[in-house]
Amino acid sequence: MEPSGSLTLSEIHIGSLPAGKVAVSLRARSVNPLVLDGFTLVEQQTSKAAAFVDLPWRIKPELMEGPIPGSLILHYPDSPCYYGLSWNYPGAEIRQFLSDELDHFARHTVHEHVSPILHGNGKGHYTNVFMRPIALNPASSLILHGMVCGGTLEEVHARLASFALDAGSCESVYLAERRKLESPPAYAAGDRYAFSQQLMRATLLTNTVFPVYTKRTFIRHNTPGRWWDSLYTWDSGFIGLGFADLDDSRAIDCLNAYMTEPGDPEAAFIHHGSPVPVQHYLFQELWNRKQSPEFLNYFYPRLRQYYLFLAGKINGSTTDVFQTGLLQTWDYFYNSGGWDDYPPQKHVHELKLEPKAAPVITTSQLIRIAKILRMAAAASDNRQLDTEEYDKDIRRWSDALNAYAWDEEAGCYGYVLHNEEGEYEGLLRHGSEANYNRGLDGLYPLLAGVCDKERTRRLIDALFDEQRFWTPIGLSTVDQSAPYYRADGYWNGAVWMPHQWFFWKTMFDYGYPDLAYRIANTALELWKRETEATYNCYEHFIVQSGRGAGWHHFGGLSAPVINWFAAYYELGKVTTGFNVWMLRQHCKPDYTEYDSEFHYAGQADQPFHIRVNLAEGLSYEAAGTGCDVVCSCHPGGGVELIISNCLPHASFRIRPMPESSRSRSSHDRSGFQS
Repeated sequence: MEPSGSLTLSEIHIGSLPAGKVAVSLRARSVNPLVLDGFTLVEQQTSKAAAFVDLPWRIKPELMEGPIPGSLILHYPDSPCYYGLSWNYPGAEIRQFLSDELDHFARHTVHEHVSPILHGNGKGHYTNVFMRPIALNPASSLILHGMVCGGTLEEVHARLASFALDAGSCESVYLAERRKLESPPAYAAGDRYAFSQQLMRATLLTNTVFPVYTKRTFIRHNTPGRWWDSLYTWDSGFIGLGFADLDDSRAIDCLNAYMTEPGDPEAAFIHHGSPVPVQHYLFQELWNRKQSPEFLNYFYPRLRQYYLFLAGKINGSTTDVFQTGLLQTWDYFYNSGGWDDYPPQKHVHELKLEPKAAPVITTSQLIRIAKILRMAAAASDNRQLDTEEYDKDIRRWSDALNAYAWDEEAGCYGYVLHNEEGEYEGLLRHGSEANYNRGLDGLYPLLAGVCDKERTRRLIDALFDEQRFWTPIGLSTVDQSAPYYRADGYWNGAVWMPHQWFFWKTMFDYGYPDLAYRIANTALELWKRETEATYNCYEHFIVQSGRGAGWHHFGGLSAPVINWFAAYYELGKVTTGFNVWMLRQHCKPDYTEYDSEFHYAGQADQPFHIRVNLAEGLSYEAAGTGCDVVCSCHPGGGVELIISNCLPHASFRIRPMPESSRSRSSHDRSGFQS
């Protein structure tokens, strides 16, 4: 059969066959996949009569009256299943929408108040049990219940006839399920965020679309907002991080949706949008929660394949094309870090500099996920060769960033330009001669952990300088003192949650609990103010006004507000930086004791921070093995640890302080760096 980009009909003569069973074996002669829609085995003289005809799916159901008032049975001709609906409100009528979507269509037909059939493009069908206006007296409430079931006609008929929609029994069913959704116990200080967190959780959990087609199947998918019913790789990484503090199974599903089988010849991972590998961070967060060997062994080879592609090593990847060793992903998407109008990125595209320019974030992200995978490999069996490869990659990319991208005068890392041979040419500069990368991209080597102590200090100072990155509502994406900073951009002049999450976690790696808390607390307060004022869950926030903007039911890149609440208020939650890989941990059921064993991948002389949310009202002490531990209690709740002189393999315990010691203890925070 000849290769083709579309379905073709091939006739293959196989000669005479004896009666009996026949085995048919099909094999592709090249790397091109074989997609078989179907085949038929016929006598040669009748072959011209064989045809494959598209099946016209019949999308309009038969609507049948149910066995009781307020019930309806639907049957779609091409489905064996019958569906039953019942409701307990008398003023209802059945309407039909003849359209493949409701979002645009309903907006243009909402004025059609009386028509039982609303005609759209005819490519889909929706059945609507339309309840007429529901009257409520002042200061009163009304609860309505409905039921949906499926099965054979007889099963649906019997279910509808036997299920009484009385308020008592329905409410008991509802409340039994609702109790499964109760939030974990939290500190009383977190009550002020109850409403804003409830809105974010509801938005995140209900931004689900079906069907989305990927990997030759239809999947249920979590999307940043139902306005965009498609795959989004980095957005969905943050959706998964939000799920990690809501529902482990949803988080794992979200992670797995972007994985492919090891050795997949077509795709190393499912890619759409900005190639920021958030899936690796979600993987680490889920591992650090429960340490499941099955989880590790399933996802590690898939995430390694994802990494190898971004590193330019498999599937014909073109990310590693420069002699400097710096990486770029322009061949796959215009957006290096999800920040659409980020000034140097915008400039690169306007001047068509993609073949020459390497941003900082891509190489920095690859260094960090190499460190995550190196820890995962050390915890897996027979992964020594992988570990050696990660070490080599980390050294090469770290040297490249520090040798070519650092700008001593600007105090940040810049976009690196190359000549036609891929050799270093210089840094990308604005017309004013200022470094064009005075934004968060220029600080990303902090996340990678490749800066010496002096550069680390300068970058952290810049992050929290109110004239530069720090604003009353959080971290600006672009340095406010840069000549190309704008107050009315999408990312340029705005505060977004996702990159703040990366720098928040980075503060744990450098032992700055107060700075980490400043990022998280500022974001939680911002989210609280906006949601209480508007009931909207926005994409980003404008520095000038402090108000939300963008899509108003956004669950993707705003999901870190879930993580920040959990980190500072949810009992039993343990939060670390990127350099900690948990090996074992145990928290007492009453949250009064905690112990853990972990692998540390940072520098031995670098203090770092771990936070453990234990029960309030007690003073705690901590003891470490293979490390020194300073323990303190945060005023809002939680035990904060500064760990120093740490060996690669270490452990610590937190216990309530003995009564005899409590009178001598103090709760100063002098052990923390500030």
